[in-house]
Amino acid sequence: MKKILTLTALGTILMASDAMAAGFHLREQSAAAQGNAFAGATAGAENGSYAYYNVAGLTRHKGTQVNAGVTYIAPRSEATNVRDAAGNDGLDIDNIVHSAWSPNGTVSYQLDDKTTFGVSLNVPFGMITKYDSRWAGSDHGVLSKVTAVTTTPMVAYKVNDKLSVGAGLPIQYVKARLSNSAVMKTIGDVALEGDTVDVGYQLGAMYEFNDKARIGMGYRSEIHHKLKGEIESDAATQNPMFSGLLNQDIHAKLNTPAMFSVGGYYQLNDRWAVMAEYQRVFWSSFESLDIYGKNVNQPSIGMISSTKENWRDTNFYAIGASYQIDHQWKGRFGIALDEGAARLAERTPRIPDSDRLWFSGGLSYEYNENLTFDAAYTYIKAKDATVDMALTQNAGGTTNDFSAKYKNSVKLFGLSLNYKF
Repeated sequence: MKKILTLTALGTILMASDAMAAGFHLREQSAAAQGNAFAGATAGAENGSYAYYNVAGLTRHKGTQVNAGVTYIAPRSEATNVRDAAGNDGLDIDNIVHSAWSPNGTVSYQLDDKTTFGVSLNVPFGMITKYDSRWAGSDHGVLSKVTAVTTTPMVAYKVNDKLSVGAGLPIQYVKARLSNSAVMKTIGDVALEGDTVDVGYQLGAMYEFNDKARIGMGYRSEIHHKLKGEIESDAATQNPMFSGLLNQDIHAKLNTPAMFSVGGYYQLNDRWAVMAEYQRVFWSSFESLDIYGKNVNQPSIGMISSTKENWRDTNFYAIGASYQIDHQWKGRFGIALDEGAARLAERTPRIPDSDRLWFSGGLSYEYNENLTFDAAYTYIKAKDATVDMALTQNAGGTTNDFSAKYKNSVKLFGLSLNYKF
């Protein structure tokens, strides 16, 4: 596969956002959990999709089960008060994000009363933003598209009647494409397309106090990625001084963040259940992105550029409730607060990241003892995010100043089915 990497676009690879979750994290891996705004996701274990949040919950599922789902993500991001380096304004942009489908699925098999195996398919990271190729901030980014598909073989073990533990091995494939226009005013349009496969680990534990109350904890490790590719730009042929710099193999190392979650679930009575969730995402582990190549002025070092990041670790808080309407229908509700990873001094047009509020509702329908359907709807309202490239270190003195205010929101539609063999 051909890979095209840029000097400056690579400096923000995987660090872009379309307001779905802090950074570019896609929390939407379970339609049932989404109905509760992911409150209690680490302790819920209502079907196999919850294994993404806590693999230990697989011990609650008997026999062989299959869960398959999809989330339709409809984000909206408007750039207002846009001002370029020349002081021109009135350059507002109606919408620079695009809708997408995010699939998920889990298969579990109960080996015996103690051990359950499983495998899941998820898209835990992803985004797409696209501007006009000659918009006011085109040298900061035009196209940003990132997808991370993860397959996770898992095993859960029931230590005793109260405690279960589990582990998984996430195998993550990352594909990215980024583009810029008129980089540094001397280099023409440049683009990125690259991929890589790397492995992390997942741990989980669940403690059931009784039939009504349980608590769960889940941890997903950082995954260290190394993208390889080539620099390519029209300037390499138009201006010989760039040929050595732009026609060479390069690579960059970066991490997807570790995540720790703890959740609780309590069945109040035959109809009502309540749940809560806390998650910490360790975005601060991404301190810098260094790009290395073969043909540079300092071959012993090999570094083309270094982009400093100062993202903060983020917190996610959620509370929710479920109501058993009758023997087939269940209603779900939840609200959540999700902190943004990028502060003013780190935001770019690729990263209009900010705090956001989640409002979720959902329904579960048990068609029969084997087949259940889940549906969920979420509206996410993000706090206005100001981008001022004159303050942002990521500009590195190589791109034009640019400022804007971003108004972000997202609508999520989740559907899934769970079948017990």
